[in-house]
Amino acid sequence: MSRLVVVSNRVALVEEGKQAAGGLAVAILAALKKTGGIWFGWSGKVVDGESQAEPTRTEAGKLTYATLDLGRRDHEEYYNGFANQTLWPLFHYRLGLISVNRRTREGYERVNAYFADKLEPLLRADDMIWVHDYHLIPFGDELRRRGCSQRMGFFLHTPFPPPELLTALPNHRDLVRELCAYDLVGFHTATDLRGFCDYIRRETDGQVEQRGAYGSAIIRAFGRTLLAKVFPISIDTEALESLARTAGRSRQAERLRESLVGRRLIIGVDRLDYSKGLPQRFAAFEQLLESYPEHCNRVTFLQVAPPSREDVPEYIAIRRELSEMAGRINGRFAEFDWQPIRYLNRSFGQRVLAGFYRLANVGLVTPLRDGMNLVAKEYVACQDAEDPGVLVLSQFAGAAQELGEALIVNPFDIEGVGDALQRALTMPLGERKERHAAMMRTLRSHHIGWWRESYVDALTRAPYDFPAT
Repeated sequence: MSRLVVVSNRVALVEEGKQAAGGLAVAILAALKKTGGIWFGWSGKVVDGESQAEPTRTEAGKLTYATLDLGRRDHEEYYNGFANQTLWPLFHYRLGLISVNRRTREGYERVNAYFADKLEPLLRADDMIWVHDYHLIPFGDELRRRGCSQRMGFFLHTPFPPPELLTALPNHRDLVRELCAYDLVGFHTATDLRGFCDYIRRETDGQVEQRGAYGSAIIRAFGRTLLAKVFPISIDTEALESLARTAGRSRQAERLRESLVGRRLIIGVDRLDYSKGLPQRFAAFEQLLESYPEHCNRVTFLQVAPPSREDVPEYIAIRRELSEMAGRINGRFAEFDWQPIRYLNRSFGQRVLAGFYRLANVGLVTPLRDGMNLVAKEYVACQDAEDPGVLVLSQFAGAAQELGEALIVNPFDIEGVGDALQRALTMPLGERKERHAAMMRTLRSHHIGWWRESYVDALTRAPYDFPAT
């Protein structure tokens, strides 16, 4: 069997991964658990001077972690700059937040070339290389430039914008050409795949051959033939179900239960980011209390939002905005024995969060745009099937295309989300059980193992040589 080499911007060592609440770190560890191989990327450390000359290698069972410390300039231009001030807002449909300049674009290309230089000596001829996310779009092309002919796949964890938005980026054609260096390009949803295919049709001389109900497409562009396909990422459903049964009785969960004093609980868990729709979410909770005053002093909203990218101005601004909103809403509605919003800027381990999810009557997941959003799936998996809570889910989260039994909302419609919260808090037990059971059937059949196996199986069959129709 070919060895799997996973490349991601950030490499989470085993100790860190155990504390992750979801997302790429958990998914990658699950993907490598059975196959073994190499996980290569940035260590998360920023150092003065130049980036690390050779990767640090750490063995952990079947895995080899190969990590690199980034120099301050590389980190600023590649990570804070082009990746997170240009591509992130662009891929989340936020043109007004895009910062574009040649210096950060050149830094992005330079760091991708540097990563390729450091991984290439570690590769074997029959390796399969699986590259993750928007930070590393040029990585496969850089390896190809160095003569690497291994099977290479790329998976995008963010949305992919339609061509009308993507063309706002200078050198957008280069970015798509770099994507076409891979044999397999994976997306979360059919919407993302459609955006990629539409770009190929409109902006290149390439060809698109659709297969299935827009689940996959053969792309011929820039002298390459590749497969673009939908692979919705998921969670370790069975493990989370098991964890939640015991986590609901943990010390932290008991403390939370006691502090509620019989009140209902709405929970949101998100990285502090403008794509998550947190100001709109706070406003929707305020709308609930205003429109349905019977919930005053009877429901508490717990928002966990650990900060990220704390040196990026947009993230500093949203943290300040949310603190002010929480203070204003609490000042307006609080009683001497009740605070409507509990807003926490800190992270919790997976076990603690599983216990919190288990207690919550409503899971509020309302991003303005999200590739998938695994919190939605985690919340559902952690519920007690005999008395489940209700998921209120943004139509703009990738998860909405799989979890249609949730209460699907438009996060920009503040009053509509407030009404959905009212419906969730008053939903009869029978309807809650039916909706939860349907979503669990999806999560049990489309779990993290299915995601891993379906992607790796498709990559195993690369390179593709589809005959032209």
